[in-house]
Amino acid sequence: MSGRHLKALIRAYRDRDDLAFRRAAQLIIDEEEAKRHTTLARDLRHLLAAGSGPTLSMSDSVVSLPDPPKDRDSSLPLAEIRAPDLRLTDLVLDDELAHHLHHMVREVEHWALLDRHAIARRNRLLLYGPPGCGKTSIASALASELGRPLVTVRVEGVVSSYLGETATNLRKVIEFAESGAYVVLFDEFDSLGKDRDDPNDHGELRRVVNAVLQMIDGYSGPSLLVAATNHPAVLDEAIWRRFDEVFEVALPSATQVTDLLMKSLRGATVSDQVFARVANALEGLPHSAVAHVANGAAREAVLAGRTSVDDGDLWHAVERTTQRRWL
Repeated sequence: MSGRHLKALIRAYRDRDDLAFRRAAQLIIDEEEAKRHTTLARDLRHLLAAGSGPTLSMSDSVVSLPDPPKDRDSSLPLAEIRAPDLRLTDLVLDDELAHHLHHMVREVEHWALLDRHAIARRNRLLLYGPPGCGKTSIASALASELGRPLVTVRVEGVVSSYLGETATNLRKVIEFAESGAYVVLFDEFDSLGKDRDDPNDHGELRRVVNAVLQMIDGYSGPSLLVAATNHPAVLDEAIWRRFDEVFEVALPSATQVTDLLMKSLRGATVSDQVFARVANALEGLPHSAVAHVANGAAREAVLAGRTSVDDGDLWHAVERTTQRRWL
């Protein structure tokens, strides 16, 4: 254990600074893992998790967490913490994207090994694509695969009308991400990383983006940061190179739509040919629209007193779904 980390731990205890204490303790845990003291690191992690803040059920264990950071003026939380409820196998994704995500999970699990070989971690991931295509679900699935809580940053809470407060809130979120091992999702990231050349900017936007760039550049904590945006065209050009990986989450293909319907409607008395025709009817719509069809068809069947979805249920759901706007 380095003297620097021990001093930081004692200083945080003296100042009753829970976040600084957890951050120093996490650095000690990372150091012990790098030395291959895995049993000690595991025991320290359990001790750190015990007895503070709310609890979340993660697999067969219960993880205790500190309260999320709060906005100074409103006292509202800047993030929401919850146990993830999806696995990567629950999602229907492009094969290449699925391969990259599985590889990312394996890499995060071996960060200590990379540290020992002085190889930089990939701990900053940007997802972009149309709304409703599963970016948030991917973040949840990554958290589940890693056995970590999902921390979703409330962008509307982070962005403040007070000069300088947005940067302060961002700093609190990053400090929280450095205090433990989480998957931290910045949804609607374009609200924080918008192009600094926007003619409607009156100066504050430029300061916010500069703060985002500095904080992403300087981040080296144990959490995986995931940013998601539906509007990649409005991101500042400097944002893109700050992320270790950038993945497009595209609209589903007809094959993916079919797979998603079959996965969602197991036991349906619907032929493969009907599923294929439904997939063609849903071409160009996001994953959320397909899920809407599946839920609508299942609802029709239950309300009709049946235990399985039939062709009529499915087509009625398709008709209602395609009559509304999705993108």
